[in-house]
Amino acid sequence: MSERNLNFDEVVDRRETDSLKWDFALRRGKPEDVLPLWVADMDFKTSSYVQDAIEERTRHGIFGYTETREDYFEALADWMKTRHDLEIKPEWILKTPGVVFALAAAVKAYTKEGDHVLIQQPVYYPLTEVVRDNGRIVVSSDLVLENGHYVIDFDDFERKLREYNVKLFMLCSPHNPVGRVWTREELERIADLCIRYGVVVVSDEIHEDFIYPGHKHVPLLSVNERIREYCVTCTSPSKTFNFAGLQIANILIPNQSLRRQFRKQIQAAGYSQLNTFGVVACKAAYEHGAEWHEAVCRYIYENLKFLRSFVKDHLPGVELIEPEGTYLVWLDFRGLGLCDGELEDLIVHKAKLWLDDGAIFGKTGSGFQRINLATNRATLEEALLRIRRSLEENT
Repeated sequence: MSERNLNFDEVVDRRETDSLKWDFALRRGKPEDVLPLWVADMDFKTSSYVQDAIEERTRHGIFGYTETREDYFEALADWMKTRHDLEIKPEWILKTPGVVFALAAAVKAYTKEGDHVLIQQPVYYPLTEVVRDNGRIVVSSDLVLENGHYVIDFDDFERKLREYNVKLFMLCSPHNPVGRVWTREELERIADLCIRYGVVVVSDEIHEDFIYPGHKHVPLLSVNERIREYCVTCTSPSKTFNFAGLQIANILIPNQSLRRQFRKQIQAAGYSQLNTFGVVACKAAYEHGAEWHEAVCRYIYENLKFLRSFVKDHLPGVELIEPEGTYLVWLDFRGLGLCDGELEDLIVHKAKLWLDDGAIFGKTGSGFQRINLATNRATLEEALLRIRRSLEENT
């Protein structure tokens, strides 16, 4: 058997499949005819090995309560060791229906109402939501944009930890939406500060498998032995292999006490057995999906090069924040001199595009838009041409 789903130029019609990305524009307040490049899933068929494994399981015809066996752990452990040089142990793993579910569980497990939780805006907006929705207080040590590159203000980071008596820090690594792949040195400084102030770190590493040439993802758990006593790492094959709808995430917690607290919140939420197809897909992806993963990463990198050239040559006033990882790209429209409402009108109503408005990632996202590169080249080119035409009409 060989990998079949490698034609990423294929335009797959996702409409009328109950796709959040493609079928819910009107319900989400957008014109029906917008071209969607917002939510973080891909317009590519997953690995044929995953597809075949699901089809084989479907033919069995019984979909009862499902749990994982040793072969599931072995597939996950091999992927983490091979791809990220991280050795994991079976007892570290707790499984959830997704990373956002895990983020919310962590907030409830390690803080109480009224506690302060630190994040780094602009950042994936569910991090903010799960803090506020659970009665905790968001504190942001904002990332700083210097010469087109985001950095951490470590003086501000430490000051916030200390002054707000922070109990929990939520790290996005690689960072969504600004595309940073944190260096080992940066992660060592984060780890040292969190250890010094006794802060639990929840590291959202769901984009760990999308790293551009010249950069390397470093799992926070691999930085040093001490951080393992403070760290909860959230991983999932759902972004890597494009099956978010199958709802499976692997949460790595070496510290037994942190693991016990986290498990208590999973149980309190009433969640127990896993999605049958999520288990099947995860195992198949990590066992047989390497060829597909490497090919999709190459294709997305070519999309990035196409985007980079197009922005430079055809979108005056727009700047690309060069990503180091993820298939989500942060575009700076501030050079157009538009307020947030005017920019949203330009993108949604004139260009007829559905992107993610930067303001939802925090106040420092004002004037930016997030675009999803994980689509076929023809769709990406059409989206960029729409922006170009709208800019020309707006001058």
